[in-house]
Amino acid sequence: MDALKAVNLGVRFVLELCALAALAYWGWKAGDRTLVKVVVAVGAPLAAAIVWGLFVAPKATFHPGAGVRLVLEVLVFGCAVVALVAAGQIGLGLALGGAYVVNRILMGVWDQ
Repeated sequence: MDALKAVNLGVRFVLELCALAALAYWGWKAGDRTLVKVVVAVGAPLAAAIVWGLFVAPKATFHPGAGVRLVLEVLVFGCAVVALVAAGQIGLGLALGGAYVVNRILMGVWDQ
């Protein structure tokens, strides 16, 4: 069981990276000029990473209640899913959303 829990945490880390990549991809697709593309492709994942690091990460700077933490977590992943769908990658968006839900359920069951 410990091995499955470790795998779940590894999957969680990969999902976090996927969420950042999804936001960057959307940012690149959303802009019409190169400067706008670069700013949004860097800014969107940077904003998500700041929120994550400040409030959601295991070693977060601030420790809000579990409810606030969950809302921010869902917000980051939800934005990533919506970003993929908006960029025309519906299948990837659904896959990311589904993988996140399964991972989050397992994290709750295993108290991770």
